[in-house]
Amino acid sequence: MTAYEEIRVPVTGGELAVLRWPAREPGAPVVVALHGITANALSWGRVARLLDGRVTLVAPDLRGRAGSSALPGPYGIAAHADDAAAVADAVAGPGRVVLAGHSMGAFVAALAAVRHPERFGPLLLADGGVGFPAPTHLSPDELLTAVIGPAMDRLSMTFPDRAAYRAFWQAHPAFARDWSAEVDAYIQRDLTGDEPELRSSCRIEAVRADGIGLFGEEVLAAVRRLPVEATLLWARRGLMDEDQGLYDEARLAVADLGGTRVTPVPVPDVNHYTLLTGEAGGAEIAERLVAAALHPAPGQQVEA
Repeated sequence: MTAYEEIRVPVTGGELAVLRWPAREPGAPVVVALHGITANALSWGRVARLLDGRVTLVAPDLRGRAGSSALPGPYGIAAHADDAAAVADAVAGPGRVVLAGHSMGAFVAALAAVRHPERFGPLLLADGGVGFPAPTHLSPDELLTAVIGPAMDRLSMTFPDRAAYRAFWQAHPAFARDWSAEVDAYIQRDLTGDEPELRSSCRIEAVRADGIGLFGEEVLAAVRRLPVEATLLWARRGLMDEDQGLYDEARLAVADLGGTRVTPVPVPDVNHYTLLTGEAGGAEIAERLVAAALHPAPGQQVEA
C-alpha cells in the first residue's frame, strides 16, 4: 500500500480523522476525496497508489465512521459537506480544490460545492450525486437495505476475528473478482472492538440519518445548482455486480441533466465498488483527478 499519514482536523463536536497521501513535489494541488455511506477513507487507497504522487490526496473518515466514529451528530449530508470544507481549510491554501466523492460521498461533494462555492471545484462524482425520489412505501431501514444490501446488514453483525470479516467481504459478488491488499486494508479499517466480537465502526444512527438525507430536497437539487463543472463517472454494473447499475442511459435521461454543469461518462467493466477500488476504475478516477487538478479548464484553477 502507498504510505499515508493520519491527521486530525477540528470540526463541530470534535476532530475528524483524515488520511493524507502527499504529493512528490511541494506545492502540488490538493484533491479532497469523500467515501460512501458505510465506507471509510481507505476506500481511496488504490486511487492513491495510481495517482503516484502527482497530487496530494486527502480523504477523511466521515463522522460516524472508522477513525471519526466517536464524533457526535447531528449527522446528515449537510454536516458532511461542512466537514469537507473544514478539511479543505486545514490542508490547502485559499481558493478552490478539486473535490471527489464516491456513492454517498458524491452527494456530499455536490452539496459541499453549493454550500461552499469559494472552496471547491471542479468535481468528480463517482457513481453518485444524481438522485431520484425515494419510494414512499419503505421504512428508512428497508430503503437502506434495498439500496446498499449486505453493507447495511453487517452493521448489526459481529465477527469472531479479522479473517472472518475478510471472508464476509470476499464472498460479496462485487469484490469476488477484484480483491487486493488495498481492499483488505480498507475493510479492516472498518472494524472495532475485540475478538470474538468485532463489529463495524459505522454508527447505525449516522448511517440512518445520512441515508434518509440522500432523498432530501436540498441534496437532490444540488447537482442542478453547481457553481462549477462536474463529471459523473457511472458504473455499468451495480452494487452486487449485477448487470443493472445505479445509473444507465434511461435513468439519466429521466434525471434530465441537460442545462446542468454535470457531464455523465459511463465506465465499462466495473461495478459500483470496483469503480473506486478496482484497478481499471481506480485508474480512470486517478487520471481524471490529475487532469482536473493539473490542467483545469479556464476559470477552474485550483490551489495547492
